[in-house]
Amino acid sequence: MNQEPDNWTFNYFNYFTEVEEHFQMARASGLFLLSPLDWALIETWKNAGVPLEAVLRGIDAAFEKWRSRKSKIQQVNSLTYCAQAVMAEAQAMANAGSAPSRESAAAPFSAGELRAFLERNARGLALKAGCEEIAAALARLAAEAEAHHQKLEELEQRLTALEEKMMAVARIRQTDEELFNARRALDLELRPYRGKMTAEQLSMLEKQYLDRRLLESAGLPRLSLFYLH
Repeated sequence: MNQEPDNWTFNYFNYFTEVEEHFQMARASGLFLLSPLDWALIETWKNAGVPLEAVLRGIDAAFEKWRSRKSKIQQVNSLTYCAQAVMAEAQAMANAGSAPSRESAAAPFSAGELRAFLERNARGLALKAGCEEIAAALARLAAEAEAHHQKLEELEQRLTALEEKMMAVARIRQTDEELFNARRALDLELRPYRGKMTAEQLSMLEKQYLDRRLLESAGLPRLSLFYLH
């Protein structure tokens, strides 16, 4: 995906899709599906403010290093292989002061699509015990979708707060066995990469993985605009 720097801000809300497609392209396998751990890692980067450009450059750098190895016994089967390279690119961009501004990001969706997204989540949560207030708040946001479409950063902050409340409800209802199984699955996926990431990176990644798995097991939607499509 060769794009000019000015387009990075436009693609801000396509963060997940851009990373997925770029990794598939670098791996030369369009049919390759990212794992739950990979998706959690992307969300960790997004939440940490790692510029999309840094992620894509890091993926390229990691694969260039992999291809330069004389012996390539194993294929790259996880985005976590690129984690160190991504953080190196992010640090380089920060040092150079070249990180793109999020404030100028344009949305790749219309006000109508935004309204439909909010309404769909409101209807779904209205049927979930303990989420009635969250559903009502989403319905109110949907009713004013035109206005919120002009202030997406503020809307994303509101949706983040609502998702945190939804997460709290899900945690209360999670059983010990469900949490044990989630942590066991996390350990199996993350074990090969623990020595390649810092303690802080691992902590953030573990949290995102467990949060994503919790919402999926509870049948709860993601409220962020990054999941609109």
